Amino acid sequence: MEEKPALLIIDMVKDYFKDENNYPITPLARKIIPPTNILIRQFRKQGFPVIFSTDAFAEDDFIFKGRMHPHAIKGTKGAEVVNDLDMEPEDLWLPKPRFSAFFDTGLEKILKDQKITLCAVAGIATNFCVLTTAMDALCHDFKAVLLEDCSTAFSEQIHAQCLDMYRRNPLYPLFRVMTSDELTSEL
Repeated sequence: MEEKPALLIIDMVKDYFKDENNYPITPLARKIIPPTNILIRQFRKQGFPVIFSTDAFAEDDFIFKGRMHPHAIKGTKGAEVVNDLDMEPEDLWLPKPRFSAFFDTGLEKILKDQKITLCAVAGIATNFCVLTTAMDALCHDFKAVLLEDCSTAFSEQIHAQCLDMYRRNPLYPLFRVMTSDELTSEL
């Protein structure tokens, strides 16, 4: 692959990993930490950027007017990257006020300044923020990969259905679903 990739890890924040919050995504999100950490090490080894982009909402945020409960409030411990992920000081952390890592974070400029051509997207939730970030990558003229084994949704079924919907799509090969092993074998 003649790409220069960046790994974008979405919404792996402490609030989603608190047992007392009882989020259905929590046990599934714990399962993606080991393969994500392996991929992080691969990216670092090859000198590719690792970027964490996480929810950072206002306490009275508009999105909490629906069914979503307040979480990942900007500036709180709950909005920080979960400790089990291998985040290093050289990694970039971009708190985001909405679903996409591209929304009001400066990510597009950061990636273009580094001559990135492909965004490999991991994290939670596959059918919301991970997908939105991958789609926005395309909208900003980056190729995108949804990482099958490094992302998850609120159920395994929702995760699988979302990935299956995009496995064969008219944007191929600009937009692909891949495992982390498939991606690293091409890098």
